[in-house]
Amino acid sequence: MGKVTKLLLIGVACTSSVGCVTVRPEQRAILADPIMRFDGNAEEEAARQHVLENREGSFGGGSVEGGGCGCN
Repeated sequence: MGKVTKLLLIGVACTSSVGCVTVRPEQRAILADPIMRFDGNAEEEAARQHVLENREGSFGGGSVEGGGCGCN
């Protein structure tokens, strides 16, 4: 086999072996922590949501877009 073929086979073996992992039930609670999200810090998001709720006079509905009477 050539050098390029060997490197290609090693690369494929490395990439395919890192995708599968078994997570124990006690580790799931740690991985489900909001701090593990890619989109930011959970504490900052909670503080921002608190300010928004106080400003709007309502709470909840942060994950749903649309709705309401449509007036601006």
